[in-house]
Amino acid sequence: MSLSEAAIAVQKMAYVPYSRFKVGAAIRAVSGNVYSGCNVENVAYPQGTCAEAGAIAAMVAGGDTEIAEVVVVADSTDPTPPCGGCRQKLREFAGPDVTVTMLTLDGRSLTMTMEALLPGAFAKSHMDRA
Repeated sequence: MSLSEAAIAVQKMAYVPYSRFKVGAAIRAVSGNVYSGCNVENVAYPQGTCAEAGAIAAMVAGGDTEIAEVVVVADSTDPTPPCGGCRQKLREFAGPDVTVTMLTLDGRSLTMTMEALLPGAFAKSHMDRA
């Protein structure tokens, strides 16, 4: 299963009774392992979980901590980028040159690097003096 297929498959499993906006994310770790996640809403709206965060949690639980590639899919007219918080979460485990491909269910796509998605990211190196 390709990374795109994994993201599309998990997108269908999203729990979104409030927004009805299903998102799926798949991550290929540097090890080659693939991890996926979908958004999960909660009636206490800010308490939901984004698809990217779910995929990252699965990756860390699987023993990997370095991202090689990301695919995010949503049923929208334009490719949907990760929210700001998820961009920072992805950047924790992905270098600036890691690509994030955003797909729609009808075949549109946009690929960007982490650096393009989150220029000037807060990074581990900023904590060197802590």
